Amino acid sequence: MKRLFVMIAAVALLAGCAAEKKAVRSGDLLFVAIPADYSLDSTDISSGIAAATGDGKLNYIHTAILEVSGDTTWVIDATIKHGVDRHPYETFVSDFTLKDGSLPYLEVMRIKDGPRELVANAKKHLGEPYDIWFAPDNGAMYCTELVRDCYLDADGNKLFEAAPMNFKDSSGEMPKYWIQLFERIGSQIPQGEEGTNPQDMRQSPLLEFVTNTVK
Repeated sequence: MKRLFVMIAAVALLAGCAAEKKAVRSGDLLFVAIPADYSLDSTDISSGIAAATGDGKLNYIHTAILEVSGDTTWVIDATIKHGVDRHPYETFVSDFTLKDGSLPYLEVMRIKDGPRELVANAKKHLGEPYDIWFAPDNGAMYCTELVRDCYLDADGNKLFEAAPMNFKDSSGEMPKYWIQLFERIGSQIPQGEEGTNPQDMRQSPLLEFVTNTVK
């Protein structure tokens, strides 16, 4: 009986550790993905997301910073609608709810070697406009540019490397979403320009998966 009790206690401890690892915390990154063939005019996406997560054909379209304060989870990100803004997670959910009432595929990722001053750094950029030109150092921010400029090591160096941006899917095709989005904002797709994007950042070896559920 004593051995059984010890085994049960050990299992409970492990479960508690697993639950702790799954808990969202300040500085985590929230990635948003949709199927590679998703159209901005789509009215049904739920089945498409399920299929895309199964075969890996996901198009990562956005990256946001999470801040946990008491019982409230905040999102700090750069979007066309808000510019660089801090708002409750519920506002994020409302903004990213799709036409069929579902949410896109979400992933929370965390830097592997511990928390950084990401949130405090990001708050310094609140109020800046969204960067529809995807250009560096122009007083405006796009989503992963905000993350890269704020996620620093102890010496103030940027943890994420800039590289030629790639918006194409694994087959080399340009997803319909990006074509439609950049047409609507009147800007060229910055394919190959120096910078960052959600698709590449999500694959960074600096990050580890936490959960698919924020709340």
